[in-house]
Amino acid sequence: MDTIIERYNKIKSNIIKMDPKKQVNIVAVSKTFSIEHIKPLIDYGHLHFGENKVQEAAAKWKVLKNEKKNLKLHMIGKLQSNKAKNALEIFDYIHSLDSQKLADILSRLESNTNRFIKYFIQVNIGNELQKSGIPIRELEDFYNYCVNERKLNIIGLMIIPPVDQKVISYFQSVDTLNKSLNLKELSMGMSADYMDAIKYNSTFIRVGSYIFGKRI
Repeated sequence: MDTIIERYNKIKSNIIKMDPKKQVNIVAVSKTFSIEHIKPLIDYGHLHFGENKVQEAAAKWKVLKNEKKNLKLHMIGKLQSNKAKNALEIFDYIHSLDSQKLADILSRLESNTNRFIKYFIQVNIGNELQKSGIPIRELEDFYNYCVNERKLNIIGLMIIPPVDQKVISYFQSVDTLNKSLNLKELSMGMSADYMDAIKYNSTFIRVGSYIFGKRI
């Protein structure tokens, strides 16, 4: 288990050496790993963890979050509208806001429960048919709808770039989009490319296997 802490500290060291303009938050992607496997990092004091399934997240984290109020849980996978109510109960951040229907549901749930969380709009930066996300041409209108009509707390954009050699150009593009909307946070970069993402002002990097090892 010491390896988890060593890997985590290596990432933190790499970030410090880069001297980024903004604080960079490491979202330790704990999906599929047991609490026992994750616990060394929790005990070490790390606060931000990422899951991609609502049911799994609730089963793993509900009791622990009640005990440790400062833990922050991030929904990084696609959120189905029928799971939105349960997601709002357990997550503090949702990185995958990707449709008007979901925005409508989340807005209504926030009003009913008086629980307000933070959102990233997922952008389909590579125009990939198999991926979720708002097309670039619709982004400004969707952002305005979420903020002005639905009163959601949109803090930034999120991307999962295509697996190709153009990852830096995608990071650069979404950084420009983020600035055009005057958003302060940016969710991009994973185990293989988080340092490139930080160069383009990512403030939330989503790192799993580099910290926890290979998933079974």
